[in-house]
This record gives sequence, C-alpha cells and structure tokens, in this order.
Amino acid sequence: MKHVLTYAFFLVSIFIFSQNDKIDNLSVQLAYQQQDSTKVNLSIELIDELYAIGEYKKALLYVNQTAKLSKSLNYIRGLAESSYYRALIYTKSNDYYNAIDNYTKSKNYFAQIRDTLGVAKVSNSIGLVEIKRGNYAVGLKNSLAAIGIFEERNLLNELSLAYNNLAEAYFKTNQIDKALNFNFKALEVRKQINDRIGVKISTKKIAELYSIRKEHRKAIEYFEKVLALLNPETDQKLRGEILPKLGSEYLEFKEYQKASEVLVEGLRYNRKENNQEGILRSLNAIGKLNLERNKVRLAALQLDEAYNIALKIDDKTALLNNYKLHVALDSTRGYYQNAFFWQNKYYGLRDQLNKETAEAFTPSSELPKENESGLFDEPKTQIKDSTYDSSKKWFNDSYVFYGFVVTLMFLLGLLIYSLIKTKGYKDSLTDQRDLLAQEKIRNEAILEQTHHLEEVNQVKDKLFSIVSHDLKDSISSIKAFLDLLKEDSISKEEFRELIPELSENADNASSLLFNLLNWSKSQLQSLEPKPELFNIQEVFHTKMALVDQKVEDKKIVLIDESQRDFVYADRSMIEIVIQNLITNAVKFSRTGDVITVSNQDVNGKALICVEDTGVGISRENIDKLFNANKNFTTVGTKNEKGTGLGLTIAKDLVELNSGRIWVESTQNVGSKFFIELPKVAPQA
Repeated sequence: MKHVLTYAFFLVSIFIFSQNDKIDNLSVQLAYQQQDSTKVNLSIELIDELYAIGEYKKALLYVNQTAKLSKSLNYIRGLAESSYYRALIYTKSNDYYNAIDNYTKSKNYFAQIRDTLGVAKVSNSIGLVEIKRGNYAVGLKNSLAAIGIFEERNLLNELSLAYNNLAEAYFKTNQIDKALNFNFKALEVRKQINDRIGVKISTKKIAELYSIRKEHRKAIEYFEKVLALLNPETDQKLRGEILPKLGSEYLEFKEYQKASEVLVEGLRYNRKENNQEGILRSLNAIGKLNLERNKVRLAALQLDEAYNIALKIDDKTALLNNYKLHVALDSTRGYYQNAFFWQNKYYGLRDQLNKETAEAFTPSSELPKENESGLFDEPKTQIKDSTYDSSKKWFNDSYVFYGFVVTLMFLLGLLIYSLIKTKGYKDSLTDQRDLLAQEKIRNEAILEQTHHLEEVNQVKDKLFSIVSHDLKDSISSIKAFLDLLKEDSISKEEFRELIPELSENADNASSLLFNLLNWSKSQLQSLEPKPELFNIQEVFHTKMALVDQKVEDKKIVLIDESQRDFVYADRSMIEIVIQNLITNAVKFSRTGDVITVSNQDVNGKALICVEDTGVGISRENIDKLFNANKNFTTVGTKNEKGTGLGLTIAKDLVELNSGRIWVESTQNVGSKFFIELPKVAPQA
C-alpha cells in the first residue's frame, strides 16, 4: 500500500510540474507578444491552465487584462472567453449574481460571432448555476439548449456535465422518469471517459430514483453495484451513506436477515466516521426492522436516538420518517395518545416540506429573460463588480427609515402568519373530532350488524338442533320397533298394526335427511361464481372494519399493507374467504400479537396474504385444515368456538374462482395464509 501511495504521489508531482512549466512558458510568450488577437488567445490559454489548478485570483487578473485588450481591439471572441472565465470564477465563490451577469454577456458575444458551441457551453454553465440556486425551470431550459450541440460534436466531458445537470433538475421538479433517463445517459458517458467518481455518483442516483419509484429490486441491484465500485480506503463515507438505504430496500421485501446485516454494518461505518446523517438514517431503518420483528423495546431506543439526532442536525426528511415510525411504535404499544401526538407532528412537518418544495419550484423574478432572438437581455439593474464601493450611501437617514419600515412590516406579516397557522391547527383538531365522532357512529353500526349476524347464527343453530333432534327421534323409534320384533316381544298381528306408524317415522327420517343434504349441497356445490373486476383493497378495508372491536378487546395490532389492485373473481365469495381468514387470525392471536394483511402482483396474479404472530399450527394439524371429511376445529386464545367448516368452505370458494389457498405456519411463532387469484378473465 505504501508503494502505491508513493507512486501516486510521484505521478501527481509530475503532472503539477508539467502544468507549471506550461504556465511559465505561456507567461514568457505573453511578455514578448504584441498587443494583438494572438496575445488575447495566449492569455485565454493561460487563464484556462490557472483555472484548472485552482489559481482563481491570478486567473482573474489575467481575465481583466484580456478583457481590456479585447475591448481595445474590438476582438469579440476575446470578450466572450474572458467574460466566460470571469463567470466561472464567480461561480466557484458562489457569487451567482455576478456569475449570471458575465455568463449573459459571454453568451451574447458568442451569438454575435455565430459560435454555436460557445453559446452551448455558456448555456450549460448557466443551467448548472440556476439548478444550484433552485431555479429548476430556467436551469432545464439552458441545459437542454446545449445538449444537441454537445451530442452532435460528441463532446463527452460537456455531455457528462449537461446530462447530470438535467437529471438533477428533473429530480428536483419531481419528474422522476426523466431524471432516471438522464442519469443513465450520464452514467454511459462517464464510463466512456473513465470518470470513476462520476460513475459512482450516477449509479447511486439511479438506485435512489428506483427506490422513489418503488422499484425496490432495481434499487437493490444498483445500490449493490455502487458498493462493488467503492474503494474501502477512500470511500468509507459514501459506503456509510449507501448501506442504510440498501438495508431499507431489503426491508421492503421483509428480508430481515439481509436487512439486519447491511444496516448494522452501515451503523458501524457511520459511527466510526461520526457521520451524523448516516447514523440517523441507519437508526431509523434499524428501528423499523425491530418494530416489524416485534422487538418493540429495542425499536423505541433506536427511534428515540434517531429523533434527537434529526433535531440536532435539522434533517427534516429523516425527521418526517422518524415521526411516522413513532406513530407505528406507539400504536403497537397501545399508547394511542402518544401516537396521536406524533401523527400531528408528522402532518405539520409534511405540510411545511410540501410548501417549501412548491416555493423552490417558483423561478426567481431576478433572472434575465430571453428576447426574441434567443439571447438574454441585460438586467435592468446592473449587477455591480466586486470592486464596487458597497458602503456608499448605505447609512443615509432615508435608508435607515425605510429599513425600519420594512422590518416592521416583516414582523407584522410574521404575526399574521402565526395567527393563521394557529387557526389552521384549531380547524384541524375540529375536523379530527368530527372524524372520530363519525368513526364512533360507524363502529356502532358495525356492532349492531354483528349482533344481527349473531342472532341469525343462533336461529341457524336452533334449526340444526331441531332437525337433528327430529332425525334422532325418528331413527330411534324405528330401531325400537325392530328390537321388539327381534326379541319376539310383540306378535305379528301387533306389529302389522304398528307398520303405518313405522312407515311414517321412516318417511320423516328420509325427508329430514334429504332436506339436510340438499341444503348443504346448495350452500357449496351448486354455487356458480359471477366473476368481475374489483379492488381487493376495498374488501380488506371492509373486512378489517368488522373485527375492530375484537382486535381492540384482545389488544391486537392490525397492520394494513394492502395496495390498490384488481382481482377477477366473484366478489361475494372472496369477501367470505377474506373475512374467514381475518377472523381466524384474530381468534388465534394473543394480547399484543400483530396481524398484517397485504397483497402484491406475482407473475401476473394477485397474491393475498393474511399473516399473524399468534399461536401457530402444528405440522400434523396443517393437513387437517382444508379437509372436508375431518371437520377439524380448536378453540381460540379466549376459548372462542368454531364449527371446523370455515377453511373447508374457503377452499371451495377459492377453487371455484380458479384460485388456490395454502398456509405456512410455525407453532408459537405465527401463521401466513396465502390466496392466489387471477387478475384478468381467462382467454377463450
């Protein structure tokens, strides 16, 4: 390693010395050159060398001399190039106003001599400045104007910068698809010019954009590509930035083992580097991981530490995520008042960030405007040079007075804004109270409906009790007659007298049995599904609402990870199945357990999952669940009783709709019931 560093130092030294030789040679040539355009061109070459090694002050001296000579010679190219380099130097010192002023002059000069490449070069630089300033629309306009010329002439270095500018501007204006497209273009160019740092940055940006688009497998792919490119000696900070993001992507697929390994490594890297932002992101992600794995106490410690860091470094995006995780944490623990507190903070910060983003998209009124010829007009108020005497006339009494008035108006506006904001919070609280009242009415209606269903069930149970009692009596009577005849306890004459009664009992038993079988058949076998396209998320929401009271009674955490997606099946039948699975999950969950409902697209079919962390099912009992002949049932965690027919009926209904149902379960860990259904009508 020592030899490698020595060799690198040797190469850098040679490069610096060779540059210094070139600068010295150019300086000597300038000293003996006549005052003509050749001297201007030599001077611009020297300025370029000085700018390349960061000698900005010295470069600016030559820029001013070159501009003066170009003006005396009326040499437009010299004026264009000197204005351009002056703008570049102002940009380096973040003096954007003077930079824009000089870029505008340079662009106009290049336009006069019809140098399209010069115009494109300046436009691209203006685009970069405007994007840095937050004027994304103007930045996009200028960079796009330069792209065509760079592509036509295959100027790879310029294209790399232009593509990157456009990708950043599109990202900031929430045009994610275009941002992704230009990041891919920048990546290809940077590979061609062997820009290793640029390749890492573009690959990381692509991964982040895939994450925003919720294409999490793609995000994982590109985050891992970045990690493979990193130098373990020099890229530790970047590695610490990427690892928490990669771990969060694994969490999206509940790949807890991989997520845990990556996130713990990321936290270690960031603590070692004392990178507070990296520590914050790692703690948020690890807190979410532990919350999903029901390690609530550990999650609370990590999320609290993340919250304090987010406040300290004022990272509002991470703080917003932390608020959301605290809502989930306190809801899981049953601290609903705390969860409501965090939820209010979440909505408040989200509204603030949305407002700031909207304001950032508004172009500044101070920007120069393009005229009909496509050039920029000079600003009406000229931007002063850095040599301008800024103290002149600033302390006149009139300025002090106007400053006082402006300050007073600002404070008054701030007060009015605070009053409006307070009123807004009060209105929000009123709305939330109304929503809670509506929810209470809705719950009462659901409870009333549940009582009605229980009454219907009781009627059904009584009906079965009556039928079974009559059936048993008829059969017992027939058996008694036969026993008497067998034991010779009655004569044949007496038996013949009893034959009409015996026949009547047999007819009753046959009729009862026939009716019972026909009723059972009508419940399943003769059902004809009427498939339609419907939103499965709506079914989840409807059926979850039905178990609200039981979930609350057992203090179960019900998590909704469903998403809007369409299924092609008989809606009524699938509603019965979903309700059965959710009810079973509640039945076999203990106090504090978690039930999660979700759906996703897998190979063009809808995969529905109802998962619980309840008592689970033993291996020998899993095979009995869907067997109609077993009539298998067990009592719930609070001695809830069942008929044993629920899952059998569910299996029949799912298969009638061209689907399948199965279960994965571990005793004392929990169960996952899966349903696979078609999303489109089968082709003829």
